[in-house]
Amino acid sequence: MKKEEFKFGYDLYENIDELNAADAALLKAAREITQKAYAPYSHFLVGAVAQLQNGETVSGTNQENASYPVGICAERVLLSAASVLHTNVPIDTIAISYHNTNAGWKSDRPVSPCGMCRQALREYEDRINQPIRLILSGMEGEVIVLEKASQLLPMSFGPGDLK
Repeated sequence: MKKEEFKFGYDLYENIDELNAADAALLKAAREITQKAYAPYSHFLVGAVAQLQNGETVSGTNQENASYPVGICAERVLLSAASVLHTNVPIDTIAISYHNTNAGWKSDRPVSPCGMCRQALREYEDRINQPIRLILSGMEGEVIVLEKASQLLPMSFGPGDLK
């Protein structure tokens, strides 16, 4: 037997001011789009904005439902919109932000996509044959930048496993 290890690195910025202009603009757009989220139950609004390789942007927000499993996360809304509106156009970067409007909660630290979204992002990278950079942050505070979304899902299941 031998022991294996999975490690990955990411860039951690103190705040949005440390980002380059393009990344800061994308994160600002993600923070703004959280206002369009429909989250009457959790009060946890999530916004995602993608910069496509053709220069266009696409956004998505979480959409909750009284029948909880029917809701959909911002990341998967965004990927669906991008795949329909800009078929086969690679996504370069996605900025994801959230605003927790529950009393007493702050939105001042990065959060990461849920497991279902990690799987969807990983497969989208395969689909477009290109890594997708992720910018993760709340409405303020630290920012995490990952070079590829698939880093969030080590030892993942994908299309190649079905052959």
